[in-house]
Amino acid sequence: MEKIKLVLLLFFMGFMAQGVELGPNAVEKWFDKLPHAKQKVTKFHFYFHDIVSGKNPSAITIAQSNMTSKSPTFFGSVAMIDDPLTVGPEPNSTIVGRAQGIYGSADQNEAGLLMTYNIVFTTGKYNGSTLSVLGRNPIFNQYREMSIIGGSGVFRLAQGIATAKTYWFNTTSGDAVVEYNVIVLHYSH
Repeated sequence: MEKIKLVLLLFFMGFMAQGVELGPNAVEKWFDKLPHAKQKVTKFHFYFHDIVSGKNPSAITIAQSNMTSKSPTFFGSVAMIDDPLTVGPEPNSTIVGRAQGIYGSADQNEAGLLMTYNIVFTTGKYNGSTLSVLGRNPIFNQYREMSIIGGSGVFRLAQGIATAKTYWFNTTSGDAVVEYNVIVLHYSH
């Protein structure tokens, strides 16, 4: 009996993202209620750990052009990421989510990345919800702004800005910790 309860609980959880019902019918109901929903602003602060070195990197090169190694900006290099997002800058700080997606060197004149990834929340009231980030990241600028172009779960139809600032960068390994401040406009029902 306990196994059946557990299976039913896990099955039910597969249709929910922290209190938000999933599936096409649920999304349609959500849109039906949208005219009555209130807009809400939510702010986040976390650290993005981009680890390219060691035995267990969170960012790996998946493609590069024939000219990438000759380019001062590594133009044409593309990396897949599954970077931890933490409360503090320390590597052992509490993980609140993951940055999952792709970035690539898209500028031949300065170190500028095209970033396209999802912020996947893995704890708390936003567990299972995501925010989608798209933008240019000129990595040596003090502050960089990238657009929040959508989301899922609690953040359906989200829009906003993610501001990045390098907290720490190791010039030998290429590992980096980047501080993020995110402001999101979304709906609450």
